[in-house]
Amino acid sequence: MESENYSHKQMSTYLYVVLVPLFLGLSIWALSEGIFGDAVLVLGVGTALLLLFGSLRVEVSGDLVRLFFGLGIIHRTINREKISSVKQVRNSWWFGFGVRYTPHGWMWNASGLDAVEITYKNGKKFRIGTDDPEGLLSALS
Repeated sequence: MESENYSHKQMSTYLYVVLVPLFLGLSIWALSEGIFGDAVLVLGVGTALLLLFGSLRVEVSGDLVRLFFGLGIIHRTINREKISSVKQVRNSWWFGFGVRYTPHGWMWNASGLDAVEITYKNGKKFRIGTDDPEGLLSALS
């Protein structure tokens, strides 16, 4: 496969639009009720989620595809020589976000329904959620 450098970072819209206000609201409520331990716990869980899953960065360079959630603690490297084909796909809404096992194999997704599906030479599949499916598909082709 041809080498093309590609780097794209997608923010996890769901975390920022839904979960951040929810965690902040719960923390403020817990503080107003004098439940300081619960407020700290809720803020800690919310902060951990943002740091671990707040974004998904995809890099394609040389013979490697690298995926990094958030700070990069959760990451994956795919050797491009193991890929037999790639195609643009659309996920069902119920596949969700994060790291998931779907009827189409494993999926890493930060936000949205668009994805690129990788088929390995052994027949297994892996989906990368992205808001730039054309760019990622071009980099992988």
